[in-house]
Amino acid sequence: MVLIFLGFIIVTLSVFGGFSLSGGHLGPLYQPMEILIIVGAALGSFIAGNNGKAIKATLRTLSRLRRTAKYDKDTYMDLMALQYKLLSKMRREGAIGIEKDIESPEESTLFSEHPRILRDPLIMGFVTDYLRLMVSGSMDPLELDELMTHEIEVFEHEARIPVDALLKVGDGLPAFGIVAAVLGVMKALASAESGVAEIGAMVAHALVGTFLGILLAYGFVNPMASRIERQVREAVKILQCIRVTLLASLNGYAPQLAVEFGRKTLDTAERPTFGELEGHVRSGVSRA
Repeated sequence: MVLIFLGFIIVTLSVFGGFSLSGGHLGPLYQPMEILIIVGAALGSFIAGNNGKAIKATLRTLSRLRRTAKYDKDTYMDLMALQYKLLSKMRREGAIGIEKDIESPEESTLFSEHPRILRDPLIMGFVTDYLRLMVSGSMDPLELDELMTHEIEVFEHEARIPVDALLKVGDGLPAFGIVAAVLGVMKALASAESGVAEIGAMVAHALVGTFLGILLAYGFVNPMASRIERQVREAVKILQCIRVTLLASLNGYAPQLAVEFGRKTLDTAERPTFGELEGHVRSGVSRA
């Protein structure tokens, strides 16, 4: 979230600061009616082009950004350490050994050692649901793989709804800016009896619409959509890590090897080394 606002501040200072330093006056750029036309038309098109589900999903995006922005190397190490402990307990005590842990994670010693994971509803829901299916013993690995893949695809589709909605608004903003500019030029031409200086000022004010439409689209709305898309990819990546680890375990690999399968799914920039992960697992309780 900090980087988003930092980027917006840089865009604003660069555009308006550069214009001011070049000798321009900021006063003429403030055109409330142009802003009303552009923002109002963009809002109207957003409401008209989306259903209630998409609108609510877009409004809830900020909470998703705050959560998935924390999916860093420490989070991945915590997740894989937790999976290692759960799979080791399952291998040692049988599937029934982790039943209480997954039914009441808040009361589980294993989960309480990783509070960062325990507080994340997306990770917790995915891990506990599929461990519960594994404990039942009635799922074939191929069937479980297909089920997990389908759930991840559904999650990705739903999580991308705000991205698509914002990108469409961003694509329309320059056009709405042109609409506002055309209306302003028409107003200026309709005032032919006015002096040249007044008509020139009206045309200049009209061109502000084009400027604002382009600035809002490429300086604010589209970057926000791109940021949300990257956060969706982060969430999908962590679900894929869980999926690969659980499938490896279900196919008979030892917990240490199963976790290694999951580690290999991570991007190299955030992937812990084998030694780092082993040391983290042995270190005991994780601190959030």
